[in-house]
Amino acid sequence: MTHRSLRWIALAAAAAAGPWMAHAAAQGPRMTPERLQALAAKPTPRLTGGRPDLNGTWDRLGGIEFVRPQRLADGSICILACGPAGGGPPGPAPGAAPSFPTYKPEFLAKVKDLSDRQTQTDTSLRCQPIGVPRIGPPGKIVQNAREVVFLYDDINGSFFRIIPTDGRPHRKGLPASYLGDAIGRWEKDTLVVETVNFNDETWLTDNGAFHTTGLKVIERFRRVGDTIEYQAIAEDPAVLAEPWTGRPRTLWLTDQELEESPRCEDRDMSLVTDGSHHDNPR
Repeated sequence: MTHRSLRWIALAAAAAAGPWMAHAAAQGPRMTPERLQALAAKPTPRLTGGRPDLNGTWDRLGGIEFVRPQRLADGSICILACGPAGGGPPGPAPGAAPSFPTYKPEFLAKVKDLSDRQTQTDTSLRCQPIGVPRIGPPGKIVQNAREVVFLYDDINGSFFRIIPTDGRPHRKGLPASYLGDAIGRWEKDTLVVETVNFNDETWLTDNGAFHTTGLKVIERFRRVGDTIEYQAIAEDPAVLAEPWTGRPRTLWLTDQELEESPRCEDRDMSLVTDGSHHDNPR
């Protein structure tokens, strides 16, 4: 049995003990504000030509392994970084980015229906790629003068995205996909990644946050010392009343390395087969 399997068993046991214990087990050792500030104060490495060096393995959870879905005490399923359990999307904290997309009124009933039937409608619980921006920032970045490559160890497996940064446009004639077609550009020291050509089988975040094939996602990466400031904006004017800005995240450089993900069917699928209804925003 691998250490990943043992971690999954520990998370399931913590979930049975209650939401606080599950959340604590999922998060692992927390990065302190003082240590994060010290990492950001370091000189920012640069490549030949002056671009910030984004190469490396980047942590955001206090442990490079990604958390598997957990059941909370209220019966909901938490995908990642869950907040307090409760009914429906919580409102944003003062000064914080909205935690849930703002849908046009005619689509609110659909959002609620998808959320209420999460175990039947959330494809991330059926071993499908989780999609962008829900997948979050990559666990590893490989960068050269022409492109960057994003590597992920996510809840349903290992995924990659190849992002040209040499001025090429989006490719034509590609089939729609879970992770879309991405191109990158530099705005001073910030890498801006624009992704389009998605299928409509994923959610923007939890709680039924569906999107159409017209989705466009803009991600921004800015290295500051040994940290990366990350944020994503989702634009889907067919269903969203306004672009949705996800909460900002800070990644930090780690000497750990990604591992091959376990097979999705090796997960405890009882989490998604006993009648739970919705999950909490990640």
